[in-house]
Amino acid sequence: MAACSLPQGAALRSEILKEEDAEAPSFQVVEVTRDMVPTLAEWPATGWSGSYRWLEATPGPASALIRTGDRITLVIWDSQDNSLLTTPGQRSTVLEGAEVSPAGTVFLPYAGEVYLAGATPQEARSRVQEALEGIASSAQVQLTVEQGGENSVDIVSGVSAPGRYPLTSRDTSILSVLAAAGGVRESLQNPLVRLMRGNDTYEIRADNLFDEARHDARLRGGDKIVIEEDSRRFTALGAAGTEDLIPFPQEEVSALEAVSLMGGLSDQRADPEGVLILREFPADAVGRTPGPTQQQVILTFNLTTADGLFAARNVLVNPGDTVLATESPVTRAETIFGLFGSAFGVTRQARSAAN
Repeated sequence: MAACSLPQGAALRSEILKEEDAEAPSFQVVEVTRDMVPTLAEWPATGWSGSYRWLEATPGPASALIRTGDRITLVIWDSQDNSLLTTPGQRSTVLEGAEVSPAGTVFLPYAGEVYLAGATPQEARSRVQEALEGIASSAQVQLTVEQGGENSVDIVSGVSAPGRYPLTSRDTSILSVLAAAGGVRESLQNPLVRLMRGNDTYEIRADNLFDEARHDARLRGGDKIVIEEDSRRFTALGAAGTEDLIPFPQEEVSALEAVSLMGGLSDQRADPEGVLILREFPADAVGRTPGPTQQQVILTFNLTTADGLFAARNVLVNPGDTVLATESPVTRAETIFGLFGSAFGVTRQARSAAN
C-alpha cells in the first residue's frame, strides 16, 4: 500500500481525462484523427493572431522625394559681373543646410519661399532655378539633399548598429537597410522582424524574410524596425526528453514536431497512446461554429497508429499550449510490482538471517 502512494514521473491518461464522462465536465476532450484535422484548422487561434502579416516587395523609383525636415544645400553659379547672388570676383555662392519648413518650402534670398516638398532632387533644382530667373537669368543651380526624419527609418533593436538611416531613394528595401546596420544579431534566437508604419504593424520571421525576394519590402520615411526574439512558447511536460518552455523554431509547429522538440517520448515511461495538448480559449471563442464547446480543451493523440501519426503531423501547436506526454500504465504497474518484489525479497533475507 505504501508503494501505491509513491510519487510518479507523469500522470496517466486515464487520470487526466477521468472527468470526461462526468455529467457536466469542465473541459472538452477531442480525440484527434485525420478526419478531425480540417475542423480543428478552422477553430480560433490562441496565443497569437494565427499568422504573420507582412508587406510584399513593390520596387519603386530610384530617386527620393524631398520631405519636411530635409536639409537642402544649393550651389548657385552666376557669370554676371553685377550679380545679386555672388560677390565681386566670385562666380558662385553656397546656401548650405536650408531646412525644408513644415509648409514644405525653402527660403531663397531675393526669391522668397520656394515649395520643394514632394519633388525629386532634379525637380527641386528646376524649381529653384526657375525662381531665380527674375534676378539672375543666367544662374545655374546645383542641389544636394540631406535626408531628415521624414525621409529616414529608425532601427530600434536587434542589429549591430541601431540608429536612424536615411532613405536615399524610394527603392530602398528593408534588407539593404539591415545590411547597413550590420545585420541581425547572431545571438538572437528565432528572430522576428517587426515593421511599424503609422498605426500599422507588420511582422515576419527573419528566416522567412531572407528566404524569398518577394518579402524584401520597400521602406518609407518614418518607418520603425524592431528585431527581437520570437516570444512564442509552448510548455513541454511529462514522460518526454525534457520538461521546459520551448520556443517556436519556425512559424508553424505541428504536434509531431512538438514531440520531437521535447526530446521525443521516453522509451521506458511514456504512453504513445496518450499524448495530450491542453489548450485554453477565450470566452468569446466558445460556441462558434466551428469552435470549441468549452474554454478548456484537451486534444488527444494516439501515436501508435498511422491515423494518429498523420493527424499529429497536420495539427498545429499554438503558443501557450501545454504538450503532455502521459505515463504508461504498464510502467506504473511494473514499478509497483518491482517495489513489492524488492520488499518481499528483503523480508525473506531478514527471515533467513534470523534463522
